[in-house]
Amino acid sequence: MKYDFTTIMQRKGEDALAVDALGKGGMAPGAPKEGFDAIPMWVADMNYPTLHTITDAMIERIKKPHFGYFSARDEYFDAIIKWHETRNGVTGLTKEHIGYENGVLGGVISALNVFCSKGDKVLVHKPTYIGFTNSLINNGYNIVHSDLKKDENGVWRMDFEDMEEKLKTQKIHAAIFCSPHNPTGRVWEKWEIEKAMELYKKYDVYVVSDEIWSDIITTGHKHIPTQSVSEDAKMRTAAFYAPSKTFSLAGLIGSYHIIYNKWIKDRVDKESSLSHYNSMNMLSMYALIGAYKPEGYEWTDELCEVVTGNIDYAVNYIKEHFDGVECARPEGTYMLFVDCTKWCEKHGKDIDWVEKACWDVGVACQDGRMFHGPCHLRINLALPLSRVQEAFERMDKYVFNA
Repeated sequence: MKYDFTTIMQRKGEDALAVDALGKGGMAPGAPKEGFDAIPMWVADMNYPTLHTITDAMIERIKKPHFGYFSARDEYFDAIIKWHETRNGVTGLTKEHIGYENGVLGGVISALNVFCSKGDKVLVHKPTYIGFTNSLINNGYNIVHSDLKKDENGVWRMDFEDMEEKLKTQKIHAAIFCSPHNPTGRVWEKWEIEKAMELYKKYDVYVVSDEIWSDIITTGHKHIPTQSVSEDAKMRTAAFYAPSKTFSLAGLIGSYHIIYNKWIKDRVDKESSLSHYNSMNMLSMYALIGAYKPEGYEWTDELCEVVTGNIDYAVNYIKEHFDGVECARPEGTYMLFVDCTKWCEKHGKDIDWVEKACWDVGVACQDGRMFHGPCHLRINLALPLSRVQEAFERMDKYVFNA
């Protein structure tokens, strides 16, 4: 490959929550026992060096010794427009449809503040990204879950009958649509998005579409932007994106929305501006410009190939070695959502035991209960394959087949 996805990065002490937070409580896994190094597999950032055009762009700007007030450059908007046209087939996107957000979750709340009143109900699929749960609760919204169901092939699907029943009976006028879905990794097919959006139209529901994972799609699947499935979907949806998952830039802060409906966009822009904290960082602007250069397209294609290989390895290893452990193959993202229910029942253990056994040997995976997986692990696979292999061999020897 042209780019480096095999080097084992030294992140300890270098401002990496994924490593430095271990053993310090909160949502972080416990630190490993003596004799085991930590393999960071919880925080959803990557253990790969980011693309050189990103750091090059920031370094060139840093050489100019003035960092006062500024406006977003045309190159910023042009880069976003070209990225979505090239990778997702989006046409008709202009600068006027794009707006900066400090983070996708902040943008989600800004949009909900436009669509809802405090105390309103918001439809969210379950399993659920913990960021949605915390943000909605903290801002006074009531979550109504619609459970995803596995079909006969083990693929997570929306339960359209359940969605319609809740939209019909619970006076819901806003929904969060996560595409690709976090934490299950589903990449929705076009017919699925169309059917969901038809329901939202029928019951006059505005949609907040979190598409931050849309660049990380495994081989054989394709991301379909929510706004692309119909004219109505385009006009009732606020969509949110960022280069942070794709290029491991979360620490720089910088997301953006795409909103075609001017009535919605004007109000989301106003809502996001009220605190005066939703301001673009100059270096994050240059990071996006650097990320969305031609090399970024190549890098992302290689990343998706690497992630596909890591997912295939992990899912096959679970199937062949971990009897009673189940995992639907993610079609996008680099996260696994692993169900340990049957294994725990068979061995008289609970998920607390499984997690601690993993953490003790340095496999720093995440508690799936935060995502409404009652006996689940959430595992980040965006590491060099050698590290993924080491992690699964440790789980084999010390956890599931100890």
